Amino acid sequence: MRTTIRLDDELLTRAKRAALERGTTLTAVIEDALRRALAPTGSTRREPFRMRTFHGDGLLPGVDLDDSAALLDLMDEHDARA
Repeated sequence: MRTTIRLDDELLTRAKRAALERGTTLTAVIEDALRRALAPTGSTRREPFRMRTFHGDGLLPGVDLDDSAALLDLMDEHDARA
């Protein structure tokens, strides 16, 4: 697509110089700069994950956290008794 933009004279001079140094076109330099400027940043800060822990006596007998089917069965049995 063809469009017209107005650039600061110094910025245009620097962009043209960069194009010459890289052996590419002014258009390619501008496109690359826009892609970088508009790219999503990976610097989204998140709060560190904190594992919640509870006091107790540990797992009940017969509970295997690596066996989800057996765990669901135990929970269903508990719900049926309640």
